[in-house]
Amino acid sequence: MNCFVYILYSKSVDLFYVGATHDVNKRLQRHNTGLENFTKKYMPWELVWFTKKPNKAEAFKLEKKLKNLSKSRKREFIKKYSNDDEA
Repeated sequence: MNCFVYILYSKSVDLFYVGATHDVNKRLQRHNTGLENFTKKYMPWELVWFTKKPNKAEAFKLEKKLKNLSKSRKREFIKKYSNDDEA
């Protein structure tokens, strides 16, 4: 089953959040309605990047790599890869 890796951005605190899910839109809605403990204090969130992976294992592998990037490296990554490109 396909899984998405996504990056959210909170302009209010200049913060990126990286996650993985089967439904990006539903997940973004959960982040922006305060249903997720970590992200509720930094709302609103904007979806700035996502990609589809064929399974959870590959999605979690990419999610881990992205979480380890610095803020500036995440910005570079987002600029380099559009949603049409695979990471």
